[in-house]
Amino acid sequence: MARRNYSEEFCRQAVDLYESTPGASLKSIAADLGVERATLRRWVDLYGTGKKTAADGTPAARRMSSPGSGESQPLPETAEQKIARLEAENAALRADKTKLTTEREILRQAAKYFGRGDELVSRFQFVADHSSTYPVKRLCKLVEIERSSYYAWVKAAPAREARAAADAALADRIRKIHTDDNTCGAPRITAELNDGAPADRRVNHKRVARVMRVNGIVGYRRRRKVRTTIPEPAGHKVPDLLNRDFTAPAPNQRYVGDITYLPLADGNNLYLATVIDCYSRRLAGWSIANHMRTELVENALKAAQATRGSLTGAIFHSDHGSVYTSKDYARLCAELGVTQSMGAVGTSADNSLAESFNATLKREVLQDHNTWPDQTTCHRTVFHWLARYNTRRRHSWCHYQPPATYETNTAATLPSAA
Repeated sequence: MARRNYSEEFCRQAVDLYESTPGASLKSIAADLGVERATLRRWVDLYGTGKKTAADGTPAARRMSSPGSGESQPLPETAEQKIARLEAENAALRADKTKLTTEREILRQAAKYFGRGDELVSRFQFVADHSSTYPVKRLCKLVEIERSSYYAWVKAAPAREARAAADAALADRIRKIHTDDNTCGAPRITAELNDGAPADRRVNHKRVARVMRVNGIVGYRRRRKVRTTIPEPAGHKVPDLLNRDFTAPAPNQRYVGDITYLPLADGNNLYLATVIDCYSRRLAGWSIANHMRTELVENALKAAQATRGSLTGAIFHSDHGSVYTSKDYARLCAELGVTQSMGAVGTSADNSLAESFNATLKREVLQDHNTWPDQTTCHRTVFHWLARYNTRRRHSWCHYQPPATYETNTAATLPSAA
């Protein structure tokens, strides 16, 4: 049986129990406490008062045994026996001190492992790193893990190494995609990795997200609230034909648009007007200028008409900005066969698709900057992003295909193509 350590308080309480229990014997009290009779005897010698309660409840001398108690009066301890006993106790105390010192040193070293994220794995690793210095049984006991669990962890080491190597290779592939476009998050990178890949090479988006998180690879995120709508109460009024339903059964049927400002370092702005197809989120037309006159949105709508060939029968939805409610813009819509639709005044959610497009553009192009350095740079970078948006940038709405590709791939399934 392994030796147990008892505090002095426990020993004194055990002696008090023995002395205060009427007629109790060392053997019976030792059995109740779960200790050896000799151990209790030693405690009585060290901490006893010399008074023992007899069976009738009267105090009696400890060494005076009642008849039939089964205890005989012990012989006085000789000097040699006392020296031997004290030397044994001293040796036991030194062994306890050595044990405690060793365990304290082990736990001090283990503390360095517990701040590494997965505490359980860190404990396993600590035992593995120190198993040549200390017994595994002792290490597992100190860090409070099961030996069977530790050995199962050791057995699975080759599989973990293989997974780590596969994750490292995947991280390299992810970095290449992220270097080309640092705005990509896990869903778009997953789509890029799986595009054209055989079944055994496809990866799960959760694994991609985990590998990106471990390697510190993140898509760019930015939160910025901007108001660009200038309402014109006296302008042309039209109903809301979409009611926040930004979908369409086929291309060239429903469009949304908006104006957003492009801030320059000198304090001035350029302005971008957009025309976005609700079916594929394709940017059918856009216009950039240094003003917000009606011709800005007119040029964007004309660009969409040139892209599609005709806009006859289409709906164009916008906010109540003064340029969209103007008579000139209404006249152009009538000429192109476009029906106007507008959300409620002061409610951005009624045109959230266009608002989201504007926020995405600024987040991905400006990133950590607040302005473009000059008009030329602004024109060039925005144009490049807009063109790439249609042909290269994977859109979640399009099942992570670029809008132009999505339209091409779904054309055969549309009713109009039958």
